[in-house]
Amino acid sequence: MKPVETFRYDNKVVRAFGIASVIWGIVGMLVGVIIALQLVMPAANLGAFLSFGRIRPLHTNAVIFAFVGNAIFMGIYHSTQRLCKARIFSTALSWIHFWGWQLIIVLAAISLPAGKTTSKEYAELEWPIDILITLVWVVFAINFFGTLWRRRERHMYVALWFYIATIITVAVLHIFNSLEAPVTAMKSYSVYAGVQDALVQWWYGHNAVAFFLTTPYLGLMYYYLPKAANRPVFSYRLSIIHFWALIFIYIWAGPHHLIFTALPDWAQSLGMVFSLMLLAPSWGGMLNGLLTLRGAWDKVREEPVLKFLVVGITAYGMATFEGPMLSIKSVNAISHYTDWTIAHVHTGALGWNGFMTFGILYWLVPQLYRTEIYNKKWANLHFWIGFIGILVYVVPMYWAGWTQSLMWKEFTEEGVLAYPNFLETVTKLIPFYALRAVGGMLFLAGTILMAYNLWMTMKKGEFEEETEASAPALRDTPLGDESHHYRHRKLERLPLIFTGLTTLAILIGGLVELIPLYLVKSNVPTLASVTPYTPLELEGRDIYIREGCVSCHSQMVRPFRSETARYGDYSKPGEFIYDHPFLWGSKRTGPDLAREGVIGRSHSWHYLHMGNPQTTSPGSIMPDYRWLLSNELKLKSLPKKITVMRKLGVPYPMYFEDIAKEKAMEQAEEIASELRTQLPDQVDQIDADREIIALIAYLQRLGTDAMKERPFEEEL
Repeated sequence: MKPVETFRYDNKVVRAFGIASVIWGIVGMLVGVIIALQLVMPAANLGAFLSFGRIRPLHTNAVIFAFVGNAIFMGIYHSTQRLCKARIFSTALSWIHFWGWQLIIVLAAISLPAGKTTSKEYAELEWPIDILITLVWVVFAINFFGTLWRRRERHMYVALWFYIATIITVAVLHIFNSLEAPVTAMKSYSVYAGVQDALVQWWYGHNAVAFFLTTPYLGLMYYYLPKAANRPVFSYRLSIIHFWALIFIYIWAGPHHLIFTALPDWAQSLGMVFSLMLLAPSWGGMLNGLLTLRGAWDKVREEPVLKFLVVGITAYGMATFEGPMLSIKSVNAISHYTDWTIAHVHTGALGWNGFMTFGILYWLVPQLYRTEIYNKKWANLHFWIGFIGILVYVVPMYWAGWTQSLMWKEFTEEGVLAYPNFLETVTKLIPFYALRAVGGMLFLAGTILMAYNLWMTMKKGEFEEETEASAPALRDTPLGDESHHYRHRKLERLPLIFTGLTTLAILIGGLVELIPLYLVKSNVPTLASVTPYTPLELEGRDIYIREGCVSCHSQMVRPFRSETARYGDYSKPGEFIYDHPFLWGSKRTGPDLAREGVIGRSHSWHYLHMGNPQTTSPGSIMPDYRWLLSNELKLKSLPKKITVMRKLGVPYPMYFEDIAKEKAMEQAEEIASELRTQLPDQVDQIDADREIIALIAYLQRLGTDAMKERPFEEEL
């Protein structure tokens, strides 16, 4: 008889991550409701720190990394100990991980409303916080793999495979996408530019969805769904195919976010093809989850936990069907830059991530407190409030997206745009935006109800800080039947080799897509007329980034008749070679700005528009930016910006940083002088050393390089 070892599972850190997930979830959803209301009532933009452009990335970061992130760590720390039959590797590392992650969230909550952002979607946090994320992730990885090394269960269950893929891939994605050159303590420039930056960003952005919002939740599904249903996984063979196909194919699909942009066509087509292939493993995982409940559907009707999990898995199936469909070029031509994408994303976020998290919490908290859920009727009520909230949110957004795209593309019988004024399309959407806010409120209300229900459950029960368990040491466990039907079993006992193969699988696609854009110069052709930004324009661009303008405005004219008729010549790869970072955007709440500088708008129009958009665009839902008219233009870091840009390959002359401030103020004086002429009744209010002047310089520059020659030396 083999000797048995007794040990204890640590539940305290699991509880801590669970509580943090609920708290941050409410905060993130509340910010989401606020930004939804801001699109209906611009007056809800309460100053610089609470304007839409600044708190929109706060919402996405809070929901993804605070709500979902803490839930992932909760589930992984709980399930890994039991799957490995071992206590977590280091209690100290667990708490360093927990408090380090909460510190990251707090820093994000402070820095993003303050305008400290890189502007890169899902990666907006500046370089010091990026370094902290890396360090905390390393702590998490050590703790996980240390537990795997100390396991008493020889076989690695399928959930552990997905955790391994998550840890490895998120590390690779974060490090390479966050390569940036620091300028100041909270300002940096991406080392990539233009087309290259766009591809790296969406290689990261798509796979952040894949490997932060999907693979860890699939691991949690494979553990918690069988536990809650008290049934085995439907097909172990299908889980093997699901895992390897998913992690290999997912990493290729990033370019489908850049269909019909200036990205080379071969990369767009590659992303589209692999996105379509992605449908098979995604639905394989969904079906494996739903079929696990075969014979248990009566229980689903009774148990709120299973209701949440079933709808969550179904939402995953819907989102992973729609994603490949949206990558088809003809469909993407309709959907991209519209609210259709918002509906698609929130089907996954609210349904898949939200409902899966709720289901796991409703199952796990009573387990940790050795009691029953305080009020099952409240849990069922939460389910229906949340479910209706999702429908009230996404259905209007689908309708809004289709409305937008059809209005943008419609021509009259005379061959001119039926809706040449972009604002006509915006005002049509306000009722849909109002319904979205209602849907968000319902979802938030359900979450608050859950928080109270879980709190009362905790008060009702008694927390088990450590759970005692026993098992033979790994060296004493039998190897099992080597002739087992699944040859994969042998690999499941070799974590080091398994991790190596996983790493190889996720690297291949990224390397195939990214290397050609760096090694083959002709893949990003240059334009002779494109020159670096003047010092003032560079400052204006940084203000544009700080205020989050890229959240509502794209800078990418696609090669469609409707877009060239509305905005001008379509965008070329060579236009963006000095853009660190790229600002192509992913949503048009406002018009595209790629050709803003050649439209012919006066400086005074921009000045008035930024001070009060309603004066120039009646009915606009854009918030005002009055602080730009009074904020002093600070040029202290401008020389360092020029130096850093030169190091990144922007051809500023040597020692140009020494006269950069002087040149910036010369251009600022020219713009201010024109403004005083155009706005004689505001002469006393117009100063050259104001941020609005730099922003006007940048906006008036957009598109001019692509439309005419502009020698940089003469400009200087």
